[in-house]
Amino acid sequence: MTKPVFKKKLLPNLIALALSGGFAHHAYAADPVAAEAAQASDAVPAGDTATVEVRGIRERLKRNLAEKRDSGNVIDTVTAEEVGKFPDKNVADSLQRVPGISVDRTWGEGRDIFVRGTDKNLNLTQLNGQAVASGYWWKNDSQSRGFNYDILASELVGSIDVYKSPSADLDEGSIGGLVIVKTRKPFQLKPLVAQVSAEATYSKLPKKTDPQLSGLLSWTNEQKTFGALVALSRQQRTMRRDGLENFTDSTKYNIVDQNGVVTPGAYASWGGGSAIFRQDRKRTTGDITLQARPNANTDLSLNYMNSDMSMDNSNQNYLWEAGGLADKKGNIAVTNPKFITTSDGTKALVGGTVGPTGGVSFEPIFRQSYVKSEVLDLEGTYDADNWKFHGQAGTTKGSGGSDHDRNFWFVGNTRTTFNIAPDTYEVKYLDINPLDASKLTLQSSRDWIRRMETKENYAQGDLTLDLNNGFLKSIKVGAKFRDTTVQNHRIIGTDGPGNVGWQSFSLADLSTGASPLLSQKAANPGSLTQYAWVDDGLAYSKGFPMYDKGMVYAEAKGEYYKIKEKIYATYARADFAFGQWRGDFGARIVKADQNSEAYQDLTGTGNYSLANVSRSYTDVLPNLNAVYTVNKDLLVRGAVARVMARNTYSDLSASTEVSGTTNAATSGNPLLKPYHANQAEIGAEWYYADASLLSATLFAKKLDTFIYTQTTQENVAGVVRPVTRPYNANNGETVNGLELQWQQAFSSGFGAIVNYTYTDAKTGANAGGVKLNVVGNSRNQANITGFFEKNGYSARLSYNYRSKAYGALDEGGQDVTSAYGQWDASASWDITPKVSLYFTAVNITNEVIRTNTTDGLPVGVYENGARYSVGLKAKF
Repeated sequence: MTKPVFKKKLLPNLIALALSGGFAHHAYAADPVAAEAAQASDAVPAGDTATVEVRGIRERLKRNLAEKRDSGNVIDTVTAEEVGKFPDKNVADSLQRVPGISVDRTWGEGRDIFVRGTDKNLNLTQLNGQAVASGYWWKNDSQSRGFNYDILASELVGSIDVYKSPSADLDEGSIGGLVIVKTRKPFQLKPLVAQVSAEATYSKLPKKTDPQLSGLLSWTNEQKTFGALVALSRQQRTMRRDGLENFTDSTKYNIVDQNGVVTPGAYASWGGGSAIFRQDRKRTTGDITLQARPNANTDLSLNYMNSDMSMDNSNQNYLWEAGGLADKKGNIAVTNPKFITTSDGTKALVGGTVGPTGGVSFEPIFRQSYVKSEVLDLEGTYDADNWKFHGQAGTTKGSGGSDHDRNFWFVGNTRTTFNIAPDTYEVKYLDINPLDASKLTLQSSRDWIRRMETKENYAQGDLTLDLNNGFLKSIKVGAKFRDTTVQNHRIIGTDGPGNVGWQSFSLADLSTGASPLLSQKAANPGSLTQYAWVDDGLAYSKGFPMYDKGMVYAEAKGEYYKIKEKIYATYARADFAFGQWRGDFGARIVKADQNSEAYQDLTGTGNYSLANVSRSYTDVLPNLNAVYTVNKDLLVRGAVARVMARNTYSDLSASTEVSGTTNAATSGNPLLKPYHANQAEIGAEWYYADASLLSATLFAKKLDTFIYTQTTQENVAGVVRPVTRPYNANNGETVNGLELQWQQAFSSGFGAIVNYTYTDAKTGANAGGVKLNVVGNSRNQANITGFFEKNGYSARLSYNYRSKAYGALDEGGQDVTSAYGQWDASASWDITPKVSLYFTAVNITNEVIRTNTTDGLPVGVYENGARYSVGLKAKF
């Protein structure tokens, strides 16, 4: 079933002045590990000709704490003081250090974030306050509104703000948090700054060393009226991921044992396998910013960012089958079958012997994949004596997918015994040696070409009036327009008349030996950890040329969709201050016009026709942020707001496709309602010592709905048939939590930064009566960092932990990823005041990512290995 996506519900009797707390600008760098020489060491405040030098972690923490006190929102800030300071290699890995944020590390490097117990699709990420179009490379990824952090190298980032409470002038679309990534501008730096770093990164699992290069050049003229900044990052990484996979399936089968005894209506996995995934990542990210101040009141900047990431990869998997061997009546012959009873009362097949016909398959896949994003943004500000106008306009486009996704399918005959009882993964091939490549014969091949595309044009303008009398200090009014188009295409290549003679083609024709030993940390004693595999060179030189000439390509019309959205927003924000109080309140009114276009095949005959479904909806989103200064060291901070988030593009597709072999149909749902939530928070911040902080925040969210997938009887083209589509639940979910932070700069160069987040998230039952755990939520999250910096030497050790997290409904239960903790470290030595040598280590203990169903059935066990790097940084 499709992963349920969760939505927000009303918070009854929202307390108007509930003081909601917050970590305003948090005084740590993304890996606090990375907070060395302050960004301010290169910064010159606007209009100030003095050079400000702030060096060292302690001084940067003091500066950030000062910024934090001034913030009105509940906000966390991650800072990078100079290009290349992050030991993390993309922004998601850096954000994992922030309270309340967890990261999906399935592919070994952070790609998606989860904020305060909400799913990745309920959080937006922007660049300099505006959208960044992005996509995904993998064929099974749905097109979401989430941001693919793969595209953005951390070296190019000046700072990252995570807004956990909104203001009216911030874009809607987030329930957990709005992430705004800010790039540097020339006037923020000294008149001439040049920085460069060179690094070698060793990935332990593939045993490969790759280069990483980054640089920045910023120049401002003597009159401080024009500046230019160019930043570039080039990263390569050889990735390997070993996996033990069970392809769970919520289809029900009849299990027939060797005596003819039938167990009807039982779950059975399609099968599973021992997989080795390898990927060559080459990411080039460039940023150019031009900034001008033609007069004292005007500031103009033009920013262009381009990220181009090739992600060519292969996945080879030695497979056993169960459900994959079912006959047309849904019967599976199993000798000595073993079952468990799942949470919904249905039996699930977890063991037995199948075969010998087709008892083993081998699937090597070779993909030429990519992810690209591009942004062009023009921003201007005119600041008069008592008013300010701000305008911003631009365009962004992104794409992702594969130019080729080539697949071979080999089959062999053997009896296969499997045991996937809870927390067990054992497979034995009784009549075949997996190292013997001659026993597997090629049966078919195919090629997939997928392209996901997003383009958005935007324009925004707002006017701020400074009142500075009485209660109200300023009023800000503005409007914004966004025009977004999203498309999904797939072209499928199948064997054509030119492909002859493949019946005699065996794995031995493409293999030169055995795979590496796999899953050495994750495997059970009975797991398959080595087999004959396809040689990459033979695949490209011998295999694919033969099949490409006979491949016949056609568009997969059932997977095509185009969604157009036009979003109009107006907003008003008022900032207030009186006595010991300050803050802001306001409202944002948003109207969305949406048109969903897709092909429909209503008869199962392959006769597709285009269909369009349009709709409009309007939201009113009020908010209040308030801060009370108890004394010079203690603040109480609070917020209340109504927020919203929109559905994924994949769920909003207008497609309907009837199966050509069954009576069933699958469909999107372009009439899904967006998510809404009422939220409140209250907290306190105590600045009890120099560069030190103790803070706590309580937060609560009430969501009005979530998304689940269900099969119901519908009339399609005059025929009543089962149709599977996403639906809004009639009830939502609650998310209540606590964030704690302790930051202490000790004497003699030592210090510690600790944060902990507790999130209690609950959801109601869907229409089928199944009660779900909230997707993406980890009840407990923690970060612990110890650092030392003195006399040019610096060392840091960080531990990041999250408890188990839930996923989609699966075989009578729900997927759950086990608790995960990761150790990272870095150290540096300032050879001279301008040149430093550094070392980093990521995932030092090679932690395993393990997913089971709530009933213990294995889904996937993955290990990515440790990474180490050594590099040299220079700043002039």
